[in-house]
Amino acid sequence: MTCGVKIVGATSEASKIHFKILNRKDGLPVKSVYADEKTGKTVDAEDQVKGFEVEKDEFLQIEPADIKALKLTSDHTLEVGEFVAISEIDTRYLEKPYYLIPADGAAVEAYGVIRDAMKNKGVAARSCIVLYQRGREVVIQPYGKGMVMTELRNHNEMVAEDSVFEGLTKSKYDPELLEIAGMLIDKKVTTFDPSKFEDTYEDALIAMIDAKRKGEAPPKAAPKPKENVINLAEVLKKSLKQEGLATPKKSEPKRKSA
Repeated sequence: MTCGVKIVGATSEASKIHFKILNRKDGLPVKSVYADEKTGKTVDAEDQVKGFEVEKDEFLQIEPADIKALKLTSDHTLEVGEFVAISEIDTRYLEKPYYLIPADGAAVEAYGVIRDAMKNKGVAARSCIVLYQRGREVVIQPYGKGMVMTELRNHNEMVAEDSVFEGLTKSKYDPELLEIAGMLIDKKVTTFDPSKFEDTYEDALIAMIDAKRKGEAPPKAAPKPKENVINLAEVLKKSLKQEGLATPKKSEPKRKSA
């Protein structure tokens, strides 16, 4: 089954604060340029070419035509190689999302069939596509009335978890602490709502810029976090009390019959 689709970016940087580099002396913007390391002279765009260092200070020039000639896959085709259970997708590999929509009215029916079939089976389609002159593995998942295509990181980009968790050992703790922690989690369970997320750094930047524009003193910095509390049990019990929950009673040890 084939279906014409369009790819639409699902993320935007429009709301982010962007800075320009200025000359401190006159306050005017400066621009970056490519200069020859040996002569220091500026190299025009038409004279710039990519290079791969094969040996120390020895480069192999790679022309745009060389890269364009690489036919990893068609620029205009998403060929589904296999389907995988959505529950089995390792979220560490998910990198950048795009919306996938029907290319035209003729594609709407096939698009709907593919989306709903994947939804019913709980699977995502795996494919490969050329994005920005580079082949990228992607997964395509049903999402509401449409579908989302997500770029995947390459396996060799990931740091093996064993190399990070190797030194961790299983800790021993009072089972009561686990029960209290579970009660606190149950009290705080909610739905995943990204609209409530806050970018505290971005908010602080906006407040600082606004104060500078008005000639006011910059906002006070947030207080430093307190030292780590040693008594975990007391911290958990205090949290329970703040949430209006009673501390669970310890079960009495069973008596052995004579």
